[in-house]
Amino acid sequence: MKIETQCLHEGYTPKNGEPRVVPIVQSTTYVYDSSREIAEVFDDPTKSLIYSRFENPTTDAVEKKIAALEGGAAAMCTSSGQAATLCSILNICQAGDSFIASTSIYGGTINLFSITMKRLGIECIFVDPDATDDEIQAAFKDNTKLVFGETIANPALTVFDIERFANIAHKNGVPLIVDNTFATPYLCRPIEWGADIVIHSTSKYMDGHAVQVGGVIVDSGKFDWTGGKFPCMTEPDESYHGTIYTEKYSFAPYIVKARMQLMRDFGCYPAANSSFLLNLGLETLPVRMKQYCENALTVAKFLESNDKVESVAYPGLESDKYHKLAEKYLPLGTAGVISFVIKGGRDTAAKFMDSLKLASNEVHVADIRTCILHPASATHRQLSDEQLVAAGINGGMIRLSVGLENVEDIIDDLKQGFAAI
Repeated sequence: MKIETQCLHEGYTPKNGEPRVVPIVQSTTYVYDSSREIAEVFDDPTKSLIYSRFENPTTDAVEKKIAALEGGAAAMCTSSGQAATLCSILNICQAGDSFIASTSIYGGTINLFSITMKRLGIECIFVDPDATDDEIQAAFKDNTKLVFGETIANPALTVFDIERFANIAHKNGVPLIVDNTFATPYLCRPIEWGADIVIHSTSKYMDGHAVQVGGVIVDSGKFDWTGGKFPCMTEPDESYHGTIYTEKYSFAPYIVKARMQLMRDFGCYPAANSSFLLNLGLETLPVRMKQYCENALTVAKFLESNDKVESVAYPGLESDKYHKLAEKYLPLGTAGVISFVIKGGRDTAAKFMDSLKLASNEVHVADIRTCILHPASATHRQLSDEQLVAAGINGGMIRLSVGLENVEDIIDDLKQGFAAI
């Protein structure tokens, strides 16, 4: 099936007389006829449902749909995108390990990697996404367990060279994890370019309507965990009946381990109603992404021609530094988020934003409604000046998330904002 059809039909097929729409199963528990049957499910959680901290029928349908959209073997939803990022790392890293991450990633992720992970005894080694292969290779250590990057970075809008980083990661016997939030599987499927694990903040384009927070991890099922670097996958898990994940769940050992260890212990599972709302958003994802891309390119060209704008970052523009990579990985478009630097710095940026009437000044992105944010004052406020520069952010940068309004109305709103400064 093509992705437009997958968004509507994957994950749930009603049987005769059953609901057409994925039902909300608002229950935490599941009943069995005997204690023996419950024990069998605990021995093999893929057989049935245990408890809604692990799995829920509504969420299960959404997980199957997202796995199909990304071309993966299995998926696990989480309560937030940050929870998905955290679990994706902790599933294969422990105290004493290190991992490599692009400097051009979301500010909240930088905090997680550089502060919280450090407190847990896990080192994050940051590399410039534009570094040479040799420079990236030099960052690897004997204890390095993975490489991490964002398809389209938030808010710098750098395009991650997935294939190149995948090749380097695999050369070192470790997987590549890609945050595909801004691109969504409609615009890019990182697994097709060599990524092993894909994560999303589903709160963004997948949901689209700003009604629920969520995340997801997708296991490609393709990485070979038996190379000796991941005993957590190849040796008995004493916390789960001595299970060896690569032997018992060879189709997707990574995601099964994440569910039976991390979800069991952290309990960061989404509510059934949240998954229902997410599914509604997924059903219209292709239609919305087409319009986001069309509107954003029009707005980006307008900004590029405005004499009050110092620079525009949008990979869909031919003048953009990452346009060639965008043509390779994102041929259908580069989503709806634009970052631009307004002349006059922080104070002018604030005055411009406060003058807008249609665009909402809010801490969100990838909504159906146009919204705007000053990253240095908000999402990246905790970063040092050096970290801001590394993440591609300066004081005058504004992140504009172009919505689905008529593009002429969006541009008219920007025009009166510019007139105010």
